Amino acid sequence: VHGVSELGLLGGTGSGLGSLLLERLATDYPKKPKLAYSVYPAPMVSTAVVEPYNSVLSTHALLEYTDVDFVFDNEAIYDICKRSLGLDKPTYSNLNRLIAQVVSALTCSLRFEGTLNVDINEFQTNLVPYPRIHFM
Repeated sequence: VHGVSELGLLGGTGSGLGSLLLERLATDYPKKPKLAYSVYPAPMVSTAVVEPYNSVLSTHALLEYTDVDFVFDNEAIYDICKRSLGLDKPTYSNLNRLIAQVVSALTCSLRFEGTLNVDINEFQTNLVPYPRIHFM
């Protein structure tokens, strides 16, 4: 069992259920490293007033129950879609596709065999200098 999860911190079911899932995984598999990919809210693409509140509460779960956390800023992804990809009004599908490509590139060394590829423990060791500073 490898520990990779994606967590939406924007609100609704994603932040609460994701936090609970991380807690349960940490309890059931304490020795397994856990990587998380988190999308943080931005006012430009916000759909709910409580998004900042939910992200603050979920950040505590990420701090406690993950070993490496890759943070995505929703507004930065929106700007990349507008400026670099030339989309006038990016949709959620465009944003999700960009995030999926980044996650795929980051986990490539975990999924395929090769001399330069590492396992999930080396991934954590090389990226995290101190356990409490694990946000990328």
